[in-house]
Amino acid sequence: MEISSFPIFQEDYSSNFYSLIQEPDPNSMSITNTANKRPGVEMFCNEFGTDLLSELLGLDSQMEEQKAKKNVSPVHYTHQDSILESRNKRRSQKMDDSENYLNIVQNQDAFMGSNSGQSSYAKRTRTESYEVMTTSDDSTGGAGGSSQRRLWVKTRSKAWWEQVNSPDFPEEEFKKAFRMSRATFNMICEELEPAVTKKDTMLRLAIPVRQRVAVCIWRLATGEALREVSKRFGLGISTCHKLVLEGCSAIRSVLMPKFLQWPDGNRMEEIKREFEFVSGIPNVGGAMYTTHVPIIAPKINVAAYFNKRHTERNQKTSYSITVQGVVDPRGVFTDICIGWPGSMTDDQVLENSALFQRASRGVLKDVWVVGSSGYPLMDWVLVPYTHQNLTWTQHALNEKIEEVQRVAKDSFMRLKARWSCLQKRTEMKLQDLPVVLGACCVLHNICEMRNEDLNPELKFNLFDDEIIPVNNSRSVNAMHTRDQIAHKLLHHNLTGMNVM
Repeated sequence: MEISSFPIFQEDYSSNFYSLIQEPDPNSMSITNTANKRPGVEMFCNEFGTDLLSELLGLDSQMEEQKAKKNVSPVHYTHQDSILESRNKRRSQKMDDSENYLNIVQNQDAFMGSNSGQSSYAKRTRTESYEVMTTSDDSTGGAGGSSQRRLWVKTRSKAWWEQVNSPDFPEEEFKKAFRMSRATFNMICEELEPAVTKKDTMLRLAIPVRQRVAVCIWRLATGEALREVSKRFGLGISTCHKLVLEGCSAIRSVLMPKFLQWPDGNRMEEIKREFEFVSGIPNVGGAMYTTHVPIIAPKINVAAYFNKRHTERNQKTSYSITVQGVVDPRGVFTDICIGWPGSMTDDQVLENSALFQRASRGVLKDVWVVGSSGYPLMDWVLVPYTHQNLTWTQHALNEKIEEVQRVAKDSFMRLKARWSCLQKRTEMKLQDLPVVLGACCVLHNICEMRNEDLNPELKFNLFDDEIIPVNNSRSVNAMHTRDQIAHKLLHHNLTGMNVM
């Protein structure tokens, strides 16, 4: 009999053997009685009896435990399921809290740039500090107190703005930052205060009016990215973008009717006298010019905004929108037309402008608007001679028209030099650009009217190719009138030329 092979026992034999061990009979288990014992049993009992009994007893106890487990009530498993369910609820709650935190951070910082920029930003935000604001709501609180809510607020430094806003900040540095004196800035804040003022909320204090206006003007003046604006003023990127658009909209609705409008009768007579004193040409009511502002390639109608002339000059694909303006002798805009695609020529932009519609209704009667060779000659538009082999009379008129035209061109140069956002492509949406460019023109007028000097370091070289229209003379009457003006200038010695 082998003792090492317990698994060879059949199930019925093993059960009988287990019962024999569990219920021994003293009369039949006497070791001295060897009459009924099989050969070798005595040796087995003496040498291996103790180990076998202990192993059999252990095996029996294991079988009893398995039977007990089979008879256990299902309540144990139900309790275990409830524990697992509570754990899952706690895990899902933690995941929801983390998602809410990430949403708050992402809503504070929009326009994050490329994927590489986003990854670097995510690494940086893990090292930056955050404040936890606790707000109470008495209306929802119980008898013992009020409920509280927690809000994550990113801490940002406002040291630069606090220094600039201080009365001790140097005037020259202030003018360098905002392209205007502190007095002009204060006047703009007073004018816009009713339109941009916001109320404090339960979560945070409203941004002051001066800071709102400063964010808008500094962004237009420097053309810096919104991330840099955020660092300077201690505000979120999305907040700065919102403040810029709100500020430009307020300038358009509040300041444009006061500082940019077509002159009335008395003012028009003053403008005519001033232009005639400069050029000798009578009835000049304004000088007209059209420039292009670069933009990022739009998602729709890309071909319409493609600027072929700038692309050939810069050897780089360029897209733009147009800004047409009429100025008085001081370089103040009296009419603007903004937003037409850059592929359009100057005469096409003019034909689609509100100025053209007013002239068609007879509003510009007895008034000349002087333009470059890119515009057609009409009853109210005076342009230079463009054909070859000019006479002395025609050449003399072209010089005088160029003097008037230079007033408009210099005004646009100061416009782009003062507001650097017009010099380079911006990330603003195409539908928001007319409002922003209109605000730049209004601020330009305010600075010109208040005699704000422009820093010579900000000088900008204006480049806009002029394409002569196919039909550059659209009025026979205008052709005769132009010849008469040229003849008068030459024979009354108003050309400034020494004709031999």
